[in-house]
Amino acid sequence: MFGIQDAIRAVTEKFPTSLYVSTCGFITRDLYNTVDRPENFYLVGSMGMAAPVGLGVALARPGRHVVVLDGDGSFAMNPGALPMIAEHNPDLVHVVLDNGVHESTGGQRPVRIADPAGMALAAGYSAAYTAASAEELAAVDPESGVTSLLHITCAPRGAHAGKRVEWTPQQLVARFRTAAAA
Repeated sequence: MFGIQDAIRAVTEKFPTSLYVSTCGFITRDLYNTVDRPENFYLVGSMGMAAPVGLGVALARPGRHVVVLDGDGSFAMNPGALPMIAEHNPDLVHVVLDNGVHESTGGQRPVRIADPAGMALAAGYSAAYTAASAEELAAVDPESGVTSLLHITCAPRGAHAGKRVEWTPQQLVARFRTAAAA
């Protein structure tokens, strides 16, 4: 099992040209501190809404691959988004980083979903994968052009998440809109 920062780094290396939407809290801070680029849209609020925002991006930019970075807690906040995303079947990888805690709010246990990959398949996603190590993640090769879920089991952080996103929401929208249109 590897750490969330290592998992995020591995995902961004696996999908280097994708558009990213990251959930609020420490995952957004981790992505920001790992690889800040205009193609990243950082949610600075709205827990549980990364997947619906990612769907919106995928529908607005059908020629671009989209990666959603969700946490296990935020994933559990909005399971109703799964069939909506599946119905459209965009070119999207929905990553669930599962460390078993709401780290951003003090380490509380989230509502547990026993099988996020199975839940995504039952909702209509085209494929689902699980990984708990860098080697397992490297072996995952999602089909292009369809919706898939990647459930990554991670160790709790145990350390500070790094600096907060410096961009205002208005700046984030402007820079992401420009990057997504390119």
